[in-house]
Amino acid sequence: MSYAGDVTPEQAWSVLHDEPGAVLVDVRTRAEWSYVGLPDLSATGKDVVLVEWQRYPDGAVNAGFTAELEAAGVPKDAPVFFLCRSGVRSVAAAEAATRDGWTRSHNVLDGFEGPHDDQRHRSVAGWKVAGLPWVQG
Repeated sequence: MSYAGDVTPEQAWSVLHDEPGAVLVDVRTRAEWSYVGLPDLSATGKDVVLVEWQRYPDGAVNAGFTAELEAAGVPKDAPVFFLCRSGVRSVAAAEAATRDGWTRSHNVLDGFEGPHDDQRHRSVAGWKVAGLPWVQG
């Protein structure tokens, strides 16, 4: 079973803003949350759910990922948007959530900072570049 699909950061923001039950799950590492920043959902009255897809510092996949989603109260029938740095880990997270019963799991394209450009710099696409609200951790 495939996840519900890919959305742009702007599309995710629109649903998060307009649908009371929509959830944003940031699957980056604790280090990224602290040093790179976090999406700011305060305008929606919501908090970002923080669940690592891969553990810091060893990079091991979090075997308890979907159990942590459940413990965080993420409803299985809500629109859920998974966000990572560049949109790769969030695909894996959306696939895992779908396998475990979340029926509306989406990947946020380009993640928080986007892919590398030709000079291997980030912040060329993604949540931050789209001008969506965020805060420094």
